[in-house]
Amino acid sequence: MDQLQRKSTLVPLFVIAVFALLAGRLFYLQVINFSHFGSISTTSSIRRVWVLPPRGRMIDRNGVVIVDNQPLYTVKVIPSEFRKTNIGFLAWLLQRPKEELVEEIRKGYAFNRFAAVTVTRNLNPVAIARLSENLWRLPGVLIDVDNKRMYPDSLHGSHLFGYLRVISKDKLEELAEQGYTQDDKVGFTGLEKVYEDRLKGQKGAKFEMVTPRGKFVGKYDNGKNDISSIRGDDLYLSIDGSLQQLAEQLLRATGKSGAVVAIDPSTGGVLALASAPDYDLDIFNGATDRKGWNDIITSPQKPLFNRTVQAVYPPGSIYKMILAMAALEEKSIDPDKKILDNGVFIYGNRRFLSNEGKGHGWVDMRNAIAVSSNVYFYNLIFNVGFENWTKYGSMFGFGQKTGIDLPGERSGLVPSTDYYNKRYGENRWTKGYLVSLAIGQGELGTTPVQLAAYAAAIANNGTLYQPHIVNGYRDTGTGKYIPFSYTKQQLPISQTTFNLIHDGMTGVVLQGTGTLANVPGVTVAGKTGTAQNPHGKDHAWFIAFAPVENPKIALAVLVENAGFGGTISAPIARELIKYYIKGREKPALSSINAINSSEAATSKPDSTGSAAPAVQSEKPANASEPSSEIIIEKNKENAVE
Repeated sequence: MDQLQRKSTLVPLFVIAVFALLAGRLFYLQVINFSHFGSISTTSSIRRVWVLPPRGRMIDRNGVVIVDNQPLYTVKVIPSEFRKTNIGFLAWLLQRPKEELVEEIRKGYAFNRFAAVTVTRNLNPVAIARLSENLWRLPGVLIDVDNKRMYPDSLHGSHLFGYLRVISKDKLEELAEQGYTQDDKVGFTGLEKVYEDRLKGQKGAKFEMVTPRGKFVGKYDNGKNDISSIRGDDLYLSIDGSLQQLAEQLLRATGKSGAVVAIDPSTGGVLALASAPDYDLDIFNGATDRKGWNDIITSPQKPLFNRTVQAVYPPGSIYKMILAMAALEEKSIDPDKKILDNGVFIYGNRRFLSNEGKGHGWVDMRNAIAVSSNVYFYNLIFNVGFENWTKYGSMFGFGQKTGIDLPGERSGLVPSTDYYNKRYGENRWTKGYLVSLAIGQGELGTTPVQLAAYAAAIANNGTLYQPHIVNGYRDTGTGKYIPFSYTKQQLPISQTTFNLIHDGMTGVVLQGTGTLANVPGVTVAGKTGTAQNPHGKDHAWFIAFAPVENPKIALAVLVENAGFGGTISAPIARELIKYYIKGREKPALSSINAINSSEAATSKPDSTGSAAPAVQSEKPANASEPSSEIIIEKNKENAVE
């Protein structure tokens, strides 16, 4: 009996002890450790969503916005909150293959399962409505409004503006400290890349209350803690949007690859910069167009290659003015002295031709520039000397980057004694190499932007400006315009020398090799050039500036595999100068298309099988370019035994 009573007493005590333990634990969790577990609870019910700011705009020299923003609807998934069983339903709503969606979410989960990963960009209104109606069934799925670029319909500017790309995982590790997160886009090419820090702006954040399953409940604290994003700074460009459009049209009309760079000689600001072939930037805008991307990367013309700063070719006769200026400044020759150009220059056992061996007769320096007499400059380089030739080329910035605000610029090459000693060995090369260099051939290599800066420096009588596209920016925070500063250098060349060079280049357009660049009522100075091409037809160069009395524009035009600069590149320069100087009336489409057909109508095959320029009715019969007049080997053509 006593034993039974003891058992009946122990049971209530045990129950009381259990409840006391539970009560103690509850008191500990809710009172003593409230702050710790309360914060965990709060964190799990509040979701931070980054708000990306609109990127800064790009505005041309006339105040026209040429790169703007427009809404971009994206769908994001938070992997930790998303149910795998909903993958098929989401794929159906988005009209995307299920496998692609799985892969996108898998990548996001591997990187950070709690961060939203973008699975679809550029959603159309119908898809947005369909998804919005079913969003309650899809925890962890968000519809976000982002921004994408808006470009003018009239021009591409693909190598100028550049495009954005999603940051790779490897790159993100480098940029995380700068505030970038998964799925952010960053400037990948062009101005978008160079001025990323100015254009990107500052992110904002909004805080949302969600259920444990990720369903949106409402704004946290009525949005009082949300952080507003700050739009990127606007860039103010030196570009003339209308001139840019025309440059692209003219290059496109040739049907060939090429480049145009136009510069304001008084500032170094780039007025137009076009590379052909180009492409539509909308291919990379929002969601990448896969077919468009495939067409670009498989094109044999390499549309992604920016020929304005990356194409390096011999400048041909355009470089003759360097030799002429060196001769004048070093007093190596009297510019009025006449030299007989009988069509042949002999050095060692080699014969070098001028004007297909016909020659130009007696020419002084002005005439030699105008008619592009090879024999005159073959002789001149030996009077000037190799060291001075190298010195004056380097003085004008050749062999080094111009510093233009675009990525990927190449420096080109100006050969020197040290260069040849390193390449061939001391005493293992001869002065025969100088013959080719005298007319801008051989190892000499230049880019279109270098030649445009060179033309501008000749135009303004010796101020070598750093070419630039962006004049400054407007700070979004303060509203103030902040100009950029760029370098300039006054070259130690006399006004007398520049006057003679101007005369010679004016003669090129009036009665020499570049008559197709003549603009009635405007004094144009120019120079044709040909880059020898061992793989096919030569490349056509033309540089110019106008008006000579008060230059407003200087430019370089390159058309690949076109033969003669005076035939196809000079007319492009003419139309750009006429449009910029005389008014805003663009040439008729028939006039633009005529540039493409003019080459075939005015050229004939020469003895080497390549196209040589036929004589134009506007220029004398003895005008020529050295595209195929030199009977020598292509690479080591001037080595003399």
